[in-house]
Amino acid sequence: MKEERSLSLLQLMVNEGLVPSPEEEENRKTVIEKLKQIVVAWVKRVAWQRRLPKQDIAVTSATLLTYGSYGLGNLDILNPVFLRDIDETGWKSLSRVLANTQICRLVPDLKSMLRCVKFWAKRRGVYGNLNGFLGGIHLAILAAFVCQCDPFVGLSALISHFFKKFAFWPWPRPVELQDETLHPTLNPTETRLYMPIRLPFSSYEYCHSNITKSTFYKIRTEFLRGHNLTKDLLKFDFDWHNVLEPFPYTKKYAWFLKIFLSASKQDELGDWVGWIKSRFCCLLFKLEEVQGLCDPNPAEYIDVNIADPHVIFYWGLQAGKTNAIDIKSVKDVFWRNISTGYQGPFGKIELSIVQASQVPKSAQFDTLSQKKKACWKMMDYHQRRIPIYSQHVPQYIVGYVSTNGDPEYPSAGV
Repeated sequence: MKEERSLSLLQLMVNEGLVPSPEEEENRKTVIEKLKQIVVAWVKRVAWQRRLPKQDIAVTSATLLTYGSYGLGNLDILNPVFLRDIDETGWKSLSRVLANTQICRLVPDLKSMLRCVKFWAKRRGVYGNLNGFLGGIHLAILAAFVCQCDPFVGLSALISHFFKKFAFWPWPRPVELQDETLHPTLNPTETRLYMPIRLPFSSYEYCHSNITKSTFYKIRTEFLRGHNLTKDLLKFDFDWHNVLEPFPYTKKYAWFLKIFLSASKQDELGDWVGWIKSRFCCLLFKLEEVQGLCDPNPAEYIDVNIADPHVIFYWGLQAGKTNAIDIKSVKDVFWRNISTGYQGPFGKIELSIVQASQVPKSAQFDTLSQKKKACWKMMDYHQRRIPIYSQHVPQYIVGYVSTNGDPEYPSAGV
């Protein structure tokens, strides 16, 4: 029976499009290879800009380090040769790749379980580090931890054990993978986190986390719900769809904070939204201060009746305290935070309190609704281009203008 539950879960993942087809896998590999070629061309161009000797430019190279399933077999990043003389910035940039490589070394067969766990987290609205929830690296370590504890059980049992393990985990006790090569040490600062999860390649570093009082409460609630639904996999009426149904926001909350973000152009919206999301934890802290618990739904929504490029968020608010919120003071505090440091053109932001009946039907139940992305153009780096020089340092190239194959510019490019 448990094997049947595992097969039904795998079929559900296929039906939801979570398992890429062979054609999709090949397309992704092709894209990665093309990106690698672009990176190599770029680094050689930078070497040329820096006036390096021709023989140095010839041997200058770079690579693209992917993580997730596409990072398997790319390069042994744990080899000390590649980590020699790396500065702090470089070390931080490699943290996700290092973590992924170490997880794959400790728990090689993690892919199916991690797909299920991520799908659950997205459906239940607890996925997204910027919103104070669990990110991909957090879920990967938690899933790997369960696999280490129960290495000989099937997929359905692993999912059941996952919920049971963390529904009753004694937080803030850290979660750490079993690794004989490391000797963990206590880091008092990091253990002040609500849910400390140790990075698998370090004996003292923890995953970066934005988890707050509100999001910690919801994550724990969802772990407990998952446990209650999967503790008896042999029940005749057991159905994975019940476990993975979308979080019913408008049934749970009567009031919402509506966050409306817009920009004059579509290609400016991505930067503006990304900047605002990177500061969401500040808004969440302020709301917890004046309102209590808040559920920052990570999903992004689009109003088809609005022409300007935009994104809307709806955050659930605790019942009984919405009348006391001074939304102007909340916005003023948040605006002071987001107005410092942003380099691009400012977009618009509007905060308002709305009732559940005012939330569009497309945003009422589906936490995985489609969202628009900013548009980015992939340039052909083999095409001839005209170099653009800095106004302040005339010999320094800051960019290129494409000639689009125009024969009028036979010497364009490098």
